[in-house]
Amino acid sequence: MIIPPYLKKGDAIGIVCPSGYMPLKNAQTCINTLQQWGYKVVIGKTLGKQFHYFAGTDKERLQDLQQMLDDKNIKAILCCRGGYGLSRIIDEINFKYFSKHPKWIIGYSDITILHAHIYRQCKIATLHSPMASAFNDGGYKDEFIASLHKAIKGIKSNYSCKAHRFNRTGITKGELVGGNLSIVAHLIGSKSSFKTKNKILFLEDVGEYIYNIDRMFIQLKRAGMLQNLAGLVIGGFTEMKDTAIPFGQNVYAIIHHHLKEYDYPVCFDFSVSHTDKNYALKVGVQHELKISNKIVQLKEI
Repeated sequence: MIIPPYLKKGDAIGIVCPSGYMPLKNAQTCINTLQQWGYKVVIGKTLGKQFHYFAGTDKERLQDLQQMLDDKNIKAILCCRGGYGLSRIIDEINFKYFSKHPKWIIGYSDITILHAHIYRQCKIATLHSPMASAFNDGGYKDEFIASLHKAIKGIKSNYSCKAHRFNRTGITKGELVGGNLSIVAHLIGSKSSFKTKNKILFLEDVGEYIYNIDRMFIQLKRAGMLQNLAGLVIGGFTEMKDTAIPFGQNVYAIIHHHLKEYDYPVCFDFSVSHTDKNYALKVGVQHELKISNKIVQLKEI
């Protein structure tokens, strides 16, 4: 696995919107903070551009991202938001220059498509991380934005969370892969899908119907993605919705049920989510997961 060069003060970070629309004003605090950290900021044409739901047409979003990937002066690319749209352009992106001159790709949610595709096709590490809106409302001062700053500087991560009653204890090591559950399931059968054997998989989601979480875990299971894992990290599943006739279980209970046949370590309620509790995680990098009856530790090794 190739680790992109870490950033130094004076390096340039490109800001793009390869999926959903974001007004420029919503990214201003992020831009200001990156500059205060000592980085140059290059704003792509898609930030502030709108074409219905998207940050420009498919062609415009493709061109903006492609330009950032091919610019030798850009040392990292921060995606402003997720939403939807990357799967419409992923097969048109040319990763030839990027593969020879890797740089950190930063984001989560729909950006999981980039993480998975780059991991599978380029064998280059990426950064599942807070995006532009997380800097707003004082967020730029919290530990989760700080985790992004540390990650791009090359400081190894070491995160912990409280024990959960559904956890399965143990110690394991492996490359960390994953992201948004809906996207991970969406990519099954494509050339962008994660290969999960002997990996530590992490998953989170937002705004889904509870029954759909059940369906997606069945899909992962049938695709063999839950077998032979080194470990599993279940993050936040927020803003879940139920049907008129209730499904009858909450999300964590559903996931716990689907994992009973496996014996690898599992933790629940880790701080990776669509909320402000969202640590920066290096996809493709070796991690150690320790789960005891009292605490969970996930650290980069």
